[in-house]
Amino acid sequence: MRVMTTRMSQPVVRRPNLPLTATDEAELAQLRDSPELRASLAAMVASAPNVEGDVSEAVLLHAVLEAGFAAVRAHQEAAGYQQLAADYVGDSQQRRRMSRRRSPVWANES
Repeated sequence: MRVMTTRMSQPVVRRPNLPLTATDEAELAQLRDSPELRASLAAMVASAPNVEGDVSEAVLLHAVLEAGFAAVRAHQEAAGYQQLAADYVGDSQQRRRMSRRRSPVWANES
């Protein structure tokens, strides 16, 4: 068993059980033992465990969960920006159609 050198930055509200597959276990072991992978995790999540030293499995899993939440938020923001761009293109096309139908301001001058 490893000694916890990093603690949670906020109070823990609940400790749920988490089913892990053999692949999950292997990836967590790689993440726990690889300073490069932990540095990548730290780049994604502010509360990621230190690159050096031992860390508890709970803290490591929490950092991975936060990275997943951040990825979901980033995906949602990208989808929102795509929708804004689509709306803007649609609005600009309608504005062009309307401006073609209007007579110019100077047309009424005699």
